[in-house]
Amino acid sequence: MPLVKPKALQPGDKVAVISLSWGGAGELPARYEQGKQQLQATFGLEVVETTHALKPAQWLYDNPRARAQDLMEAFADPSIKAVISAIGGDDSCRVLRYVDLGIIQQNPKIFLGFSDSTITHLLCWKAGLTSFYGTSLLVGFAENGGMLPYQIADLQRTLFSPTAVGEVLPNGAGWTSELLDWSDSALQDTPRALVPSAGWNFLQGTSRVQGRLLGGCLEALESLKGTAFWPAPDQWADTILFFETSEVRPEPDYFRWWLRNYAQQGILHAAKGILLGRPDNNVYAQEYNAELRKVLGEEGLSDLPVVTEMDFGHTSPVFTLPYGVLAEMDPVARTFSLLESGVAA
Repeated sequence: MPLVKPKALQPGDKVAVISLSWGGAGELPARYEQGKQQLQATFGLEVVETTHALKPAQWLYDNPRARAQDLMEAFADPSIKAVISAIGGDDSCRVLRYVDLGIIQQNPKIFLGFSDSTITHLLCWKAGLTSFYGTSLLVGFAENGGMLPYQIADLQRTLFSPTAVGEVLPNGAGWTSELLDWSDSALQDTPRALVPSAGWNFLQGTSRVQGRLLGGCLEALESLKGTAFWPAPDQWADTILFFETSEVRPEPDYFRWWLRNYAQQGILHAAKGILLGRPDNNVYAQEYNAELRKVLGEEGLSDLPVVTEMDFGHTSPVFTLPYGVLAEMDPVARTFSLLESGVAA
């Protein structure tokens, strides 16, 4: 299914920050302002907030219709060129009944976020629009001690250029899931400790494959199974699936059960390959690898290319995955590439 690509960002563009799930921006104003200032200074963008983006967390929880209205207003406003999630959460599925798909279809623009933003990504998918599974305002843009170079380079090549990204490399400088208290502004200038990177784990596969990217956070995807926003069976054909898990750190049993569901739906058999993001603090990384091998072996898919412990999801910094974009996995050369851009000129 070809998706409409939004226009690339340019310095000077206006972008809107939105709170579609947890109201972290309102609860942590200093952290929010740090992310806003770093986003503006690094990329030359004008940052505004949607109407209710800075409301308290409880207010946003109580008002899913208002969150949906923010999304519609941001897409309908021609002066706004991109919509950036403030942070994830666990209940943005509650906004879906209030959303007008036509507004997204008629006003294609960049949507960026991860974790519970998976819900909005599949909303964009249903509307026929490429969206971007990447960092959020309170995470990557508000990074302690300033944005990390890998993150800056990723966003510049993914959101600001209509040229194909090409090979995506692991972050050689190291990764972090270190928890520094966001409510303590004294820690904002303290860089998080980076763990040396061993590169990505090419778990299995011997053949180079190409497919269009589709996936998200596994816990959030559970909210959509059986709904009108779950991709149709034919839309999973010839995809490269990308999955990741949240900071909840689901136990390996749950990971296995979810994978078996994807097998029973025919999704694993329809896919060309699987990408798995590094879990939070790399907890259960080896166990997830074992469960992947187990379930794929049960399904006769021991040759399906799989790369795990990749730099996306609940780790920092991350590379951005544009939905519907043609990607390539080469287990022999040990490379992963985006063969086209997710944005248009």
